Amino acid sequence: MELLSTVLTNQDGRCDAPMLQGDEYRSGVYQLHFHAGDYYRARGVILPQPAFLDVVVVRFGIDAEQEHYHVPLLFSPYSYSTYRGS
Repeated sequence: MELLSTVLTNQDGRCDAPMLQGDEYRSGVYQLHFHAGDYYRARGVILPQPAFLDVVVVRFGIDAEQEHYHVPLLFSPYSYSTYRGS
């Protein structure tokens, strides 16, 4: 596995630019690591030790023939869901 980038989301929880562009945008299997525990700790939320969800890993495939992938993550300290957005 190769680390391609590290990105902090903006106030809306979105990346300011596409994470893969140009030659980096290729078909393949990718992982996003969402640091949900750090997000809550930074906001003063008291989490159990260890946190139930600390780093949420979303593994998904990309077909480079398709133009756009949006991978939203909705999470709480105890659950999460994701889908291919528009």
